[in-house]
Amino acid sequence: MAKIYINEKNKKGQINPEIYGHFSEHLGRCIYEGLYVGENSDIPNENGMRTDVVEALREMKIPVLRWPGGCFADEYHWKDGIGPKEGRKKMINTHWGGVVEDNSFGTHEFFELCRQLGCKTYVNGNVGSGTVQEMSEWVEYITFDGVSPMADLRKKNGHEDSWKLDYFGVGNENWGCGGNMRPEYYADEYRRYQTYVRQYHRDAPVYKICGGANVADYDWTEKVLAGCSPDAYRFMDGLSLHYYVHPEGWEVKGSATDFDAKTWYKTLSKAMYMEELVTRHGAIMDKYDPEKKIGMIVDEWGDWFTVEPGTNPGFLYQQNTMRDALVAGITLNIFNRHCDRVKMACIAQMVNVLQSVILTEGPRMVKTPTYHVFHMYRYHQGAQLLDSYIEGVEMIGEEEEYRVPTLQESVSSSEDGVINLTLNNLSVTGVQEMEVVFAELKPGQVSASILTQQMDAYNTFDEPNRVQEEEFTDFEITEKGLKFTVPACSVVLLRITGR
Repeated sequence: MAKIYINEKNKKGQINPEIYGHFSEHLGRCIYEGLYVGENSDIPNENGMRTDVVEALREMKIPVLRWPGGCFADEYHWKDGIGPKEGRKKMINTHWGGVVEDNSFGTHEFFELCRQLGCKTYVNGNVGSGTVQEMSEWVEYITFDGVSPMADLRKKNGHEDSWKLDYFGVGNENWGCGGNMRPEYYADEYRRYQTYVRQYHRDAPVYKICGGANVADYDWTEKVLAGCSPDAYRFMDGLSLHYYVHPEGWEVKGSATDFDAKTWYKTLSKAMYMEELVTRHGAIMDKYDPEKKIGMIVDEWGDWFTVEPGTNPGFLYQQNTMRDALVAGITLNIFNRHCDRVKMACIAQMVNVLQSVILTEGPRMVKTPTYHVFHMYRYHQGAQLLDSYIEGVEMIGEEEEYRVPTLQESVSSSEDGVINLTLNNLSVTGVQEMEVVFAELKPGQVSASILTQQMDAYNTFDEPNRVQEEEFTDFEITEKGLKFTVPACSVVLLRITGR
């Protein structure tokens, strides 16, 4: 029997709600067909936004949405996406499929979507092919309420009041698709560009995010922070990090649905690698920012598999199985446990692209296993991380290089005193006997839910509820905590209140 020890008296920091953020890029069917269908669509919508998708995302409690990219951000010129839609410029989306982008979803539509979702806004600016003036004018257009050319233009386009811009990314992946820059060069460019991200509302400042590293490029983190020092926090509020899980490598990637137990463990092992990345990049950040004033922003993460057969390779459409659910559960637990440094994260991407929480096909919509994990984990948002550890964990897997622990958890305490325990059983076949032991708390009421199925199970438009969150009642309340059995290949949420 494995035991989870929870010291409910030791609160280790607040879990930012934005750790549970999402990413929407002009890529494939994420924006068009997924989120936005236009006001004249037969699909039910409000101001062009799909009603079914918006309602599902609100239920999941989405805290922040990133837009317009990704690689698309550094070829996006925001003035092409404002004004009457019949007059908006058309462009070729050179990064994703070579399709025509008609710019019918632009700044006004993004802020309308976020209004409907009730979430914070995260906009990525164009450093790769844009200018300082262009970026500065976009911030002015969005946030300035006084008399100015950009504020007047916004009003002319039908929006009298400014919007609240919560987060602004100064470029994206500038080591690659955002300009193929060297870290020393980007550090200088970042310092220059961020100067003109003006703070027009002192009571609602824009949180500025510097473009960070790709996976384990620790040299990038070191040199960008060095280039912005001393006192790097004066120039940036956050530093990004991108990491995708490719079980078979970047070139091959592997199928999203056709895999064996060996590949299962390999995938989960690569998801666990996020722990090392956060720790090692965090150590470099500690050197330049010991007071942790700069947040780590993991604004692209998730599984990236080979596209579904018969779909456009540039649209990155993939199915979503229990394997994706466990990758999500593992990663979110890691972010929770590093909430002192990780302040925001955005899974890629929200609808119809990569590790989506929602898939659409015409008027139909389906929630993926990853959606249900986010729905279960929503109780961690804004809660206090509690000290916890598991005793009796074994390492499992079919290759020595890619072994994973049988169990992985994180625990938090909500403002109302309810303790939230999210637990993953990473074994394909192994059932696990569990005991939860508290320092002092004596459990009173307990509610729980579970997500479990065979490892390659997924939802389809004809069978949308094959994998879904269900009530979990197979537990025993003891004097010190709880006892229960965790099925193989599962994600469990327990919500515990003291007597």
